[in-house]
Amino acid sequence: MIRFGPAGIPLSCKGRTLQDGIEDVHNLSLSALEIQMVRPMTYGRPPEEEEIGKGFRSVKDEFVISIGRDGEQITDPDEPIQEEDELIMLQDIANSYGSLEGIGRSAKWLDVNLSIHTPYYMDLGSDSVLADECLQSIQNAALVLDALGGDIVVTSLGIYGKDQKREDVDDAIYGSVGYLTDWWEEHGLKPRFGVEVTGQQEVFGSLEQVLDLCEEFPGVTPVVNFSHHHSRTNGSLMDVDDFKDVLNDVMPYSDGRIHAAFAGVEYEDGNERRLTPIKKGDLKFEPLADALIEMKPNATIVSTSPLLEHDAMYMRIIHERVLTKRVNKILKEKKKSESSE
Repeated sequence: MIRFGPAGIPLSCKGRTLQDGIEDVHNLSLSALEIQMVRPMTYGRPPEEEEIGKGFRSVKDEFVISIGRDGEQITDPDEPIQEEDELIMLQDIANSYGSLEGIGRSAKWLDVNLSIHTPYYMDLGSDSVLADECLQSIQNAALVLDALGGDIVVTSLGIYGKDQKREDVDDAIYGSVGYLTDWWEEHGLKPRFGVEVTGQQEVFGSLEQVLDLCEEFPGVTPVVNFSHHHSRTNGSLMDVDDFKDVLNDVMPYSDGRIHAAFAGVEYEDGNERRLTPIKKGDLKFEPLADALIEMKPNATIVSTSPLLEHDAMYMRIIHERVLTKRVNKILKEKKKSESSE
């Protein structure tokens, strides 16, 4: 099955809540939605008297993502809150943690596959305070998606600073990913941990780097951002075989479910300059549609185009058109063969 959907709540959606976005995606005959944690704001506060002794699942009108206790993070939503705890709040996702399960059930009922994307600027390649904040952002995204019953957390990992050796950055990233995969397993989280191919030479995340990471850490899944890969490789995705090669590379690490992103793109000297509507630029969707039809994977293709849901629907239509054309060709050849007997 091939799913299509936008990276974020559809632009045409009248409401701006996650529930509104899921319903709108379904009404547009799409079947995937990638939640965007672009500017996740977190803060702590002491518990109120009436909250003590209850789990943070019961906190209404505020989104508690975890409990800070004696320097540790408590993620069990049913763990009784203690007087000396700090409640860690997360903004801009939903009204409360308790509402996530209902939203997740709604998504399943409407057959909308949920994923989540962490903030686009990530820096796990240093020992800075920012690196710790980025780790926390990935963990928070995983906790949210787990409560929603979603599929995959998508993230980039880090940049190569001017004063940093690439080997040092790579070592720090590997250390952070190792920590995260252990944490993932320790907390029994069901969503996959996805690392995205990036579009800049000075950012960790070439296809080869992502696949090497997946080889090192079996809990990591590659996320193919075709626009980014096309940019990094100076326009390598031109025909069906180019896309098939990439899909064949990532399939062994994808647990039978490929997660990918697509948009038009402008690039220069191996670096993405900007994303564009799919009809612009030299990266075309038709050969990817052909590759998907030929290979028949389970795949989710997220539109990261400025046109979001419009281009998600465009990809679905093109995929159906290419499939219909291929089926008609097979039927025509079969009819011709039968008539010549």
